[in-house]
Amino acid sequence: MRVSRYRPALRVAAVSLVVAVVFAACGSSGPSPTSGRGSGASLDPAAGSPSAPFVPSGFWPGGTVIADATPASPAPTTAATAVATGTPGRAPTATATVTARPPSPTPPAPTPPATAGAACSILPASNVWNRSVAGLPVASSSAAMVQAIGLSAYLHPDFDAIGDGIPYNIVTSGTPAYTLAFDYADESDPGPYPIPASPKIEAGSDRHLLSLDLGRCKLWELYDVRYSGASWSAGSGAVFYLRSNALRPAGWTSADAAGLPIFPGLVRYDEVLTGSINHAIRFTAPDTCGYIYPARHLTADPCSNLPPMGLRLRLKVPVDISGFGPHARIVLTALKRYGMILADNGSPWYITGVPDPRWNDDEMHLLQGLTGADFEVVDTSGLRNG
Repeated sequence: MRVSRYRPALRVAAVSLVVAVVFAACGSSGPSPTSGRGSGASLDPAAGSPSAPFVPSGFWPGGTVIADATPASPAPTTAATAVATGTPGRAPTATATVTARPPSPTPPAPTPPATAGAACSILPASNVWNRSVAGLPVASSSAAMVQAIGLSAYLHPDFDAIGDGIPYNIVTSGTPAYTLAFDYADESDPGPYPIPASPKIEAGSDRHLLSLDLGRCKLWELYDVRYSGASWSAGSGAVFYLRSNALRPAGWTSADAAGLPIFPGLVRYDEVLTGSINHAIRFTAPDTCGYIYPARHLTADPCSNLPPMGLRLRLKVPVDISGFGPHARIVLTALKRYGMILADNGSPWYITGVPDPRWNDDEMHLLQGLTGADFEVVDTSGLRNG
């Protein structure tokens, strides 16, 4: 069950200062990473079958369509430009003085290479989300950062069989697309955003709406989405070409507080069925400051006593996972090899996944037997997208 979730949004005045201070504060210098890499989740729309771990529900034969945990939104019938509702933005929770950045022009989204008929990977294999960190050294700030997140707080799967988690929607070029009004328009991609007639939207206050088009290998993500009358609006939105390693502009949010894509870090039941998760997992922490690569956005000024957005941790090698159930062991194996990336403010050690009625909640809840003491911060100072 999700608790204490909030989304502050203080902007960066000088990104170079942020990165320099956070790197110094968090002990980010260190050797270059090992060459271990994930495969990247690969799908071949033309073949109609998965060629690597990830098989999205409701798209491939045998997939189960996940029921929305919230009442379906009214089905829009015509495209319309949304009108801002005046809903307050993300209120900061940490005391900090940050000079507001002037609105930045939206740069053109990178055009993916021409790869007609090629499989759609969930980001390239060379992307840091898909890179193993099993061989990287422990960061010098590890003990302090784990203590700040919660040494005795337990690991919690923020997804289950009854609707908790972040769902996603499979869309195509024929799905109606909408231009939205954003609360944070200067840091949002203009779209338009494809939204199905009855979209699956995250339950709770964050109300994420994720749309995935495997034919175009493209991902649209929205935060705090609202539907009123015949129009849609949202807090922020971001578009990602999944064959690209491009990051968002420095200082920009996304649909996530860290300015990262959400979907690549979700635990999905269909990939667990393949026997492995080959990417890092998204997680939350109560308080953060600054950001480090690959994150692009902060929620409070850089400091030395709190974790920055983008911080990567892994489950320690000596931790015995043999007593957990088969699906839980797959998640824990991924946490040892690929680790988890801090992407949002929320409850400590909450790892995010997709709701699915097939989850065995009794099995997954046993993950709560692990605590912050079982994790360590990885030195990712030399880890960059390929």
